[in-house]
Amino acid sequence: MIVLKNADEIKRMRAAGRVVAEALELAGRMVAEAVTTGDIDAAVAELIAARNGKASFLGYPKGLLRYPASTCISVNEEVVHGIPGKRRLRAGDLVSIDVGVMLDGFHADAARTFVVGKPRGRDAARLVATAREALAKAIAAARAGGKLSDVSLAIQAHAEGAGFSVVRQYVGHGVGRKMHEEPQIPNFVDRSVLRRDVVLKAGMTLALEPMINAGGSGVKTLANGWTVVTSDGSLSAHFEDTVAVTEDGAAVLTAP
Repeated sequence: MIVLKNADEIKRMRAAGRVVAEALELAGRMVAEAVTTGDIDAAVAELIAARNGKASFLGYPKGLLRYPASTCISVNEEVVHGIPGKRRLRAGDLVSIDVGVMLDGFHADAARTFVVGKPRGRDAARLVATAREALAKAIAAARAGGKLSDVSLAIQAHAEGAGFSVVRQYVGHGVGRKMHEEPQIPNFVDRSVLRRDVVLKAGMTLALEPMINAGGSGVKTLANGWTVVTSDGSLSAHFEDTVAVTEDGAAVLTAP
């Protein structure tokens, strides 16, 4: 069931989104050579606590597993759910940082991909730019009266038009009182997606999140049970914002 939010609920989600945006700005400033992913996670966790929020990811259940950190930090071929720790960043690394915050009973969720210094090669820079642009196109397509597949197609067309691929095993999602709500939002369109298509309505709150690979779309999960990497070892980039659908388009709730 898709839960529509009223104006007050969206206001509360925007407050959570401001904390997410502040956390991502802090994380982005910290991305540099020799900094560990654990250092970034600790700083974000401190900021979230100082704003009276809770990290949405910490302790999140996946079967018998509980996610052990406040952020997901995925480097290079890691797509999503990278666990922060002792890994030190190196020049040219692509660093995707995903932050979720619950504040006043509502969640907001966003992600950005940063580069340590200069990217290693033109394709790495193009990958990051394409993923960022794909998110912008998805946001532009999220309009009341449109279809969810419009959002999915906007991402797929832009990514594949640039010669990249979209991850198919992980998707965007509704968000609100729960971190993951209906609907699921694939970053591609096929017959099964069209069969489940829905009309977008004002009050829907969605986490739109293109996950774009430089190589093939295939992914696999590492032995830690969380970290998802590209099957072929190619680079990946991830951008995400939480938006509220309105009659005039999407309002970004995780904007700074």
